[in-house]
Amino acid sequence: MYEILDCVSTRGASKPLRHTYKNPLSETIKPKNPGRLDASYGRPHERKANVFFVVSMAPLRLGLGSREGVLGLCDADNQHNLVMRSDDIAVHASSLRIDGTATIVELLGGLASVLVAISGDHLIPLKTTFDVDRVIRPIFTGGSVSIDNGAQVLATTFGEDAILTNPANGRHLAQIEGRSSDDTSIDASLVRTLKPHSTPVVVLAVDRTSTLLATGGTDGAIKVWDISGGYVTHTFRGPSVLVSALHFFEVAARASEGAGSRKGKKGNRAPQPEDEADGVNTTHFRLVSGSQDGKVRVWDLNKRSCIANLDSHVSDVQRLDYSPQQDAIVSASRDKTIIWWDAKSWKIRKVVPCLELIETVGFVDEGRLTFSAGSNGCLRIWDTDTGAELTPKQSAKSEEEAIVSGIYRPSLPFILCVQVDHTLALYELPSKTQAAAFSAPEPFRRISGTHDEIIDLGYLLPDRSMLALATNSEDIRLISVSESEDAEEQNAWVESQTPYFGQDVALLRGHEDIIISLDIDWSGHWIATGAKDNTARLWRVDPANNSFICWATFSGHAESLGAVALPRTVPSEGSAARTDPLNHPPPFLLTGSQDQTIKKWEIPLKQHQSGQKSGTRAAFTRKAHEKDINAINVHHAGQLFASASQDKTVKIWSVAEGEVQGILRGHKRGVWTVQFSPAQLPPIQGDDGPVTGKGVILTGSGDKSIKLWSLADYTCIRTYEGHTNSVLKVAWLSMPASKEQSKKPIQFASAGGDGLVKVWDANSGEAECTLDNHEDRVWALAVHPGTNTIASGSGDSTVTFWKDTTTETQAAASQAALKVIEQEQELQNHIFAGSYREAITLALQLNHPGRLLNLFTSVVTSNSPEEGSLCGLKAVDDVLGSLSDEQIFLLLLRLRDWNTNARTAPVAQRILWTLIRSYPASKFSNLSVKGARGQKSLKDVLHGLRVYTERHYKRMEELVDESYLVEYTLQEMDSFAPVADADVAMEEMEELDEVMVG
Repeated sequence: MYEILDCVSTRGASKPLRHTYKNPLSETIKPKNPGRLDASYGRPHERKANVFFVVSMAPLRLGLGSREGVLGLCDADNQHNLVMRSDDIAVHASSLRIDGTATIVELLGGLASVLVAISGDHLIPLKTTFDVDRVIRPIFTGGSVSIDNGAQVLATTFGEDAILTNPANGRHLAQIEGRSSDDTSIDASLVRTLKPHSTPVVVLAVDRTSTLLATGGTDGAIKVWDISGGYVTHTFRGPSVLVSALHFFEVAARASEGAGSRKGKKGNRAPQPEDEADGVNTTHFRLVSGSQDGKVRVWDLNKRSCIANLDSHVSDVQRLDYSPQQDAIVSASRDKTIIWWDAKSWKIRKVVPCLELIETVGFVDEGRLTFSAGSNGCLRIWDTDTGAELTPKQSAKSEEEAIVSGIYRPSLPFILCVQVDHTLALYELPSKTQAAAFSAPEPFRRISGTHDEIIDLGYLLPDRSMLALATNSEDIRLISVSESEDAEEQNAWVESQTPYFGQDVALLRGHEDIIISLDIDWSGHWIATGAKDNTARLWRVDPANNSFICWATFSGHAESLGAVALPRTVPSEGSAARTDPLNHPPPFLLTGSQDQTIKKWEIPLKQHQSGQKSGTRAAFTRKAHEKDINAINVHHAGQLFASASQDKTVKIWSVAEGEVQGILRGHKRGVWTVQFSPAQLPPIQGDDGPVTGKGVILTGSGDKSIKLWSLADYTCIRTYEGHTNSVLKVAWLSMPASKEQSKKPIQFASAGGDGLVKVWDANSGEAECTLDNHEDRVWALAVHPGTNTIASGSGDSTVTFWKDTTTETQAAASQAALKVIEQEQELQNHIFAGSYREAITLALQLNHPGRLLNLFTSVVTSNSPEEGSLCGLKAVDDVLGSLSDEQIFLLLLRLRDWNTNARTAPVAQRILWTLIRSYPASKFSNLSVKGARGQKSLKDVLHGLRVYTERHYKRMEELVDESYLVEYTLQEMDSFAPVADADVAMEEMEELDEVMVG
């Protein structure tokens, strides 16, 4: 027989209905009084589902918990609770039907069998979660750069750390942290002291076999190390000047050198034939060094001495290289010269003045060509034999593009140059066969070591596969954010390869000062930028044809442009502008400046020629605000635009006439950002009811608040507070274009000067979640229209991509809740069945001290304890005597808590005594506890047990003493009490009876 008990209630009122079925697994159960259990508690969006319960033997009831949004399932005597939580749920119990696809929880020992299934419409919780999906972070902030021979590991310095990256796919491999401060988490003892250098090491070099390492210090000392052994093999000391360059190379020893090396103390001896043969086959390992005094020294590792001192440079020697084919050494110096040296005679072959500070030099194409680069920021190619420059004359680039170092490996198809702005530029490898057709080398790929402070960003292209970054520089950086597969090794450096996530795609160059604002049109092909050079530019982006051009330049403002805006009205279906957006620029551009004016520009249909300014004047110029203009946004219909200013106001303008339509007043500080609501936004619930009509607009201010305004009467509908610093950017999250739209909350994101990104429910006014992954103020924010992925850019040079994981989180929470329910029921089953080992282990795992205490209490206070048992039951003794270290520690934690209460202390003392008798003292002192503070925590736990145990022992002693006092008092009272006559008569009668019986 099976008894079914269900209840239908509203706000806690329950009405149980009992039905009895012999075989409920084969039929549909319909309650006599179907109804609705509503746990939404006034939530604006109702969720519906069907919940089915089947209970065998032990009746269960379905009812509301004591808190909002808690649905409880418990047995009839209300002893064991199975709780499912949901922020917003409404249950329809009109039909209870057994569903074989549901999850079954078996209760052992014949207690019950519960089946719970959820079907119907999916639950869409209001609780929103976003997790970090990808992060574009800096990898290089100045210092040394190195790459392996296979171009699979790029090592760069990031502050005091070293970053290892795969340059083919941008994958972060490892980060080696520096040791700028003492590490107090490690207890160290001195084993050996090494003092390789008495001054800082400024330059390193590794030989071809990767077995030797050379280090140069500021005191002129050079040491050679065995890498595998970690010891010094050679020490060379020159003048006390800084060593600026090191390079290993190998040469075959000549016969004369081999003979010369065998001089004895008494003079020369005639060279023997075997000496000549041995000398020819000997390889000499050499190290060439350059120093700040302009000298180049050659050190022989076999002779352990300097064999040549080359003196020709007059300034720092920055780079050295050796060519075995040419048997020559090339040196580059900051005296603006390159010198080729003969490695046999140690004489100069060629000296070339470069008219720039040379920072790097090297041989390519088996030594036939030499490359150099320096302060002009240009890669130059030279003929090694003649010393003639093969590349055409190049204009000097900006200071930020100056090259500070270069790397070439014979196995690599490129030359890597490091720029002042921390960009790694990759140039194609030249060959002498191209000498007649050499053009000015341009990098085929760039790797940004750091994007500096990110001021603004936006998604590009129709599929939003690129991101435009304004990075506190004169250029706009375009990076790929498409989820492409990792590059294959053989195609890693092919230009036509699909860029990986985060790879630099192009630079938009043209502004003469820092870009501080950008905007992108509906198609993603057109970018408008405003800079501190008082101009705005319109760019056309066509990566399919590798075309990134400046379409037009707009000049007319007297000060920096803090805001630009393009219309985002989508052209009608089938129109030329819709089908071919690349050849149809946006109709107009709006700009706002620190000169407190707003200008509207008509965009020309044809591209401006290079250097040409805007061909037409601004369509209108309006004195808009009393202070700097921070932001401009165009309404989705294209008829209105809004401007936000430091004067604490936001103004709504007509696009056609440039007339003010309304003014939004209410912020207490300057307004940093403004955003119109997207098209087809559902009505938003305001303080005075739903807002309908023309729509709404969001503003963020330096007063740490966000305000929602009605465009119908320009009044504030709601204020959102939660940031602890200025709100710098707001952006609406996209709504699904389906019937589920009404069920999804209206949300928007905000970025603040507190380094946080918050996602808000526009209706409730509460922050749904707070996203924290930045260490500086978040200036930039963009939302992917398809996936709702939020991209946030910060002053810490990182771009974080936040993925909407609401569905995944809800599914994981449901699975976790179901698992907890199963484990809790399993615990009850083990207790009922007497499986103490499983019950104790599971109670410790689930962190259920109450149930564990009940179990121990029932064992300790048993009326019939087993003989010879320490705690009252030998089965429990065996379990307590075979626990793992982690389980012992958890049990000690529970015993410490129970021991603080006089009511539960006896049970705790009995179990503690059992543990002490079951293990030696060394077991407790050497417990292996996870975590850095494991031993310290164990010491604290044992200390807590000792303190309260002493207190309980003292209390028991006092009770024993008091019990003696009571006994003594009673005895004294008996001695003074009179003997009654009736008692004497009774004693006499008892004596008479005994005599008669005898």
